[in-house]
Amino acid sequence: MKHRILILILFTGVISGIGKAQNNTLSAKEKKAGWKLLFEGKTNQGWHRIHQDKFPDRGWVITNGELCCVASDKGESTNGGDIATIEEFDNFELAWEWKMLTKGGNSGLKYFVKDTASNGNDKYALGLEYQLLDDENFEWMKTGQMKPGDYRTLGSLYEIYPAVVKHPKPLGEYNISRIVSKGSHVEHWLNGEKILEYERGSADFRKKVAESKFKVYKGFGEAPKGKIVLQDHGCNICFRNIKIKKL
Repeated sequence: MKHRILILILFTGVISGIGKAQNNTLSAKEKKAGWKLLFEGKTNQGWHRIHQDKFPDRGWVITNGELCCVASDKGESTNGGDIATIEEFDNFELAWEWKMLTKGGNSGLKYFVKDTASNGNDKYALGLEYQLLDDENFEWMKTGQMKPGDYRTLGSLYEIYPAVVKHPKPLGEYNISRIVSKGSHVEHWLNGEKILEYERGSADFRKKVAESKFKVYKGFGEAPKGKIVLQDHGCNICFRNIKIKKL
């Protein structure tokens, strides 16, 4: 009887693994739909440090199929620097998985980024940012400088629009994020839930930009196309299964 149970467990395990997709790969269905990997799990092909032609020689590592920012000073773009896709995109659906490893950590994924714009730090990329943050343990949250639902919290369009209701995974576990951008309409998704939508370039968008720290940048966030950027914010964070589909 024990042998039969053991065989059944092994057989069930084999069956459950059938068809399970490997990380950093595309299914036949995804390929047919036009999805493209931005990270194939082994090399930095297709990426470079912002404002440079090469990939950073420190601050970013590729290991076990993960693209990780490795830093602990929590400085903004002070280590390896932000990394950007070589290619630019306009209408797209972007999906990626990420896990924050630093308690209270801060990072972001930026889009519609132009290599020509910065804040004076040549390691920094200026663009619309899907905020990646450990809200619960973030220093500003603990001191009251930031409140739940603030436009600087997880999933928000940083400094512009807040993502109020969201359900992140515990610290150290992978989340699935998605951005859909078609025409002026943009959506942020987290773990299968739409958490934010807005109209890029609308009167309300421009009003909120004018009230933000980005007001000094003419036409902020309104480039017709731009690069995808992963931020170096001095925290340990890993990415995988980064893929995009042109719409």
